[in-house]
Amino acid sequence: MDSSDVGRLRVSDAERDAVVRRLQDAYAEGRLDHDEFDMRTHLAMTSKTRDDLAAVTRDLEPVRGRAGGALELAEPTGEDRMLAAAAHAVAVPTLFVGPLVLMLVSGKRSEFIRRQAMEAVNLQVTLLLITIVTFGVGGALYAVTWILSAVAAVFALAGQGFRYPWILRLVK
Repeated sequence: MDSSDVGRLRVSDAERDAVVRRLQDAYAEGRLDHDEFDMRTHLAMTSKTRDDLAAVTRDLEPVRGRAGGALELAEPTGEDRMLAAAAHAVAVPTLFVGPLVLMLVSGKRSEFIRRQAMEAVNLQVTLLLITIVTFGVGGALYAVTWILSAVAAVFALAGQGFRYPWILRLVK
């Protein structure tokens, strides 16, 4: 299979979801107006091939640097990985407060830190809402989140993103 054949491969729901998240970010940044956001979201959700999907965000990809003339996204630095891991770890004793502070302070200089801290905040807010709605019974889920927070911290240390399953993503 040569490189031209790759673009003709069919896309998965996960690939479409990643493009929709990128469009949501671009809309939040003011790069897209509402009508264009709606149109591109529709195109992303109805895309059949990778070429179709790539066309939706081609002009939105953030450029961090150039290597040999090719565009590439910056890898998170060691400090970024440590702070992203800390955002997950500090959520255990501080709930959403610690990750929120990291997101607001360090998230301005690193997209990786912001996204990982945002995940930790969303997890903690989801758990807090579940605990309130179930009159405290949902508090038992906090033991499970300690394990998930440790796993997320390890992923962040390795420079990989982590998304918690089954949470409300209220903070964008």
